[in-house]
Amino acid sequence: MLKDMPICRKSLLLLLLLCRLAPGLVVGQTTTPVCLFRIYEDNDFMNITMEGTDQAYSNGTRLDMFFTKDHPSRFFLDRWMPKASDSAVNVFGYSLMQQMYTPEDIRKAYYMPDDYYYAGALFLTHSLASYSPQKKVALQSELLLGIRGPASLAGAAQKFVHNMMGYIKPRGWDNQLNTLPLINLNLGLEKQALQLGSGWLELHGGAQLNAGTMLTQATVYPLLRIGKMTPYYKGTISQYSVDHGAREGKRAQLYAFFRPRLGWVLNNAMVHGERMNADRPLPASQEVKVVDRSVQHLVTELEYGAVLAIGRFGISYTQKHNTEYYKGLYRYSIGNFSIYLSGL
Repeated sequence: MLKDMPICRKSLLLLLLLCRLAPGLVVGQTTTPVCLFRIYEDNDFMNITMEGTDQAYSNGTRLDMFFTKDHPSRFFLDRWMPKASDSAVNVFGYSLMQQMYTPEDIRKAYYMPDDYYYAGALFLTHSLASYSPQKKVALQSELLLGIRGPASLAGAAQKFVHNMMGYIKPRGWDNQLNTLPLINLNLGLEKQALQLGSGWLELHGGAQLNAGTMLTQATVYPLLRIGKMTPYYKGTISQYSVDHGAREGKRAQLYAFFRPRLGWVLNNAMVHGERMNADRPLPASQEVKVVDRSVQHLVTELEYGAVLAIGRFGISYTQKHNTEYYKGLYRYSIGNFSIYLSGL
């Protein structure tokens, strides 16, 4: 009978089964969901300005599984990751993500020295977000392992999607940044600064540190949330779902968020590095524009969006506006649409 089910129904059943069977998860002891699946899509074609593009950071597709445990984790990495308190809400996560960067004109097969490189990455992460509802503090830690270059399959993925949609064929992936192992340690700290009324407005301060071969950067930001929502320090899962059996008036969340960032970048492997086929000459007709390819150390990002959660299902839309990665190039915007499914 299972083989006759539509593939989407099979996938949904598998996700729910994983939630139920994941080892060490709390089952039947609380109405708060204990696992959350996320399908996450960054794309510069999704843009509230209605000006879709294929340039700079063009696409990112990610699958996440977040979960809590009813006992201290025995995994050696988890024991090393910092906790917000002895009674913290600890949300563990595993993620798989592919990213791609492209120049503005993807129809040209040759290297364009006055634009961003083609670049692709494929990586896995293991994370812990530890929340203290009493101290109103959160600590995030993440280990990232992956690969940059042809093995990321970013070029093949973009060609497949564009062909399926009848869109412009990208022709310049032979010039992408070459193979580089990616390993990164990412750390974060957040602290509540203000809460109004019954929690319809929250203001938090945050800082992040990324160190490794993929990205080395320090960032500070405020986070403002406004709307009908569960407390932030109840944990990642509760930010995108509703407690099972919640009373009338507590069965949904709808809120907006704003997060401007200020960062200092030392290295970003997705925009800096050695490219493939660097010895190929440019076409004689190609006009070479001199571009300052030095690192844009001081960067800013404006991130804002909204979250809707009803029961075990949630959706979010986020818009990001970023400064340029190179001093001599352009800024870019990208949208994100994510779907969330929680389980008990």
